[in-house]
Amino acid sequence: MLIAAPERWDEACFALPAVRAMVASGVDVGVLCAAEQRAFWEPLADLALLDFPAKARPRVLAAELAGKWQAALVWEPGLAAEACLRARIPRRLGPNQPALKKYLTHPVPLAAAGRPLEHRVRHYLAVVHTLGLDTARPEFFEPVALGLPRQPRSLLLSPDSDFGSTHEWLVERWAEVALALQAAGWSLTIAARTAGSRVADALLGRLGGELPVLRIGSLAGAMPVLAAQALVVAADGTLPHVAAHVGTPCVTLFGPNDPAWKRPLGKGHATVCRHVECAPCFLAKCPLDRRCQNELSVARVLAAIEGHGRLWPS
Repeated sequence: MLIAAPERWDEACFALPAVRAMVASGVDVGVLCAAEQRAFWEPLADLALLDFPAKARPRVLAAELAGKWQAALVWEPGLAAEACLRARIPRRLGPNQPALKKYLTHPVPLAAAGRPLEHRVRHYLAVVHTLGLDTARPEFFEPVALGLPRQPRSLLLSPDSDFGSTHEWLVERWAEVALALQAAGWSLTIAARTAGSRVADALLGRLGGELPVLRIGSLAGAMPVLAAQALVVAADGTLPHVAAHVGTPCVTLFGPNDPAWKRPLGKGHATVCRHVECAPCFLAKCPLDRRCQNELSVARVLAAIEGHGRLWPS
């Protein structure tokens, strides 16, 4: 079974338990992913890994796949789905969605609309469960082990969100949290993108520019640094999901998204949000006044961090 990996890293995190369930079933499993995502999948055992460059052509990729796989599992439209189609893999399974219709030979029915909101991981597990596989084993949800030592009292602050500015908290409140954490004995690092990060750069300015900065050019390159942290405190975005993937406890600040839908997978994590009357709206642009971010207090965020108990420096 060839599994076309989701392109987004947060979605790859949610798909991981389903992939592990496939491997545990005894089926020969391969994952087809972008080359930049190879480091994400490499720690998994018993998995054939096929990667492709960012500018790969579906026709060329299909020629490499043709005749080598009897079935494919496709989660979303894109280059990997197109390659599986052109390779004429005999059985192509995936969620029964309009956008996937042309790629699938065996669409898998989705849950009926109107059901209570479920965590995003259920989207992936449901398809695998339909194949008759056990999806409820705890080890499917364990983080990967990179074998790196965790630095005591090291804390990474990630105030920017790749989901958009509506997912970002106020910089002055991030500064208050940073000062409180320093006073409590944490050794802080600020995460920022190499191309520039609006909130992180403003936060560094408010703190005098003296804190270490992790400039993230790629999530693959950031994985070892994330694995070495004792704690990550982050805006809702992709980074806390990758941190959880490598086993680092996270406190994630939610705004438009619902933690019940997209909290990081695994134990030892916390989420904090302000339940305003219009939340969760899931919108990329706030039509009102960003009240879910504006009304989230410093005290509430610090309380969520302190709630980890064993992680709070004594």
